[in-house]
Amino acid sequence: MSVVIVGGNDCMVCQYKNLCKKYGYRAKVFTQMTSTMKDQIGAPDLLVLFTGTVSHKMIRCVLSECKGQDVPIARCHSSSLSALRSVLEQANSVNE
Repeated sequence: MSVVIVGGNDCMVCQYKNLCKKYGYRAKVFTQMTSTMKDQIGAPDLLVLFTGTVSHKMIRCVLSECKGQDVPIARCHSSSLSALRSVLEQANSVNE
């Protein structure tokens, strides 16, 4: 299972990945807009948008890439570990 996290804090990338690993997800984290981000998103099982720390342009780019793939999208204003934990717990309860 894979998750793509868009937004968040640069200093917490490793913590986001470790938390996702505990829930059985491989994580890709994009905290900044890059020119190759569009090609790196792929087809994740879950897309997490931390809306408080991401630009509108970045959100539009990611959503356009995931359009038509039936990817569940979780939008969260806070980019804390507890917010990510609640999103992952909710995703796991839906998958069971």
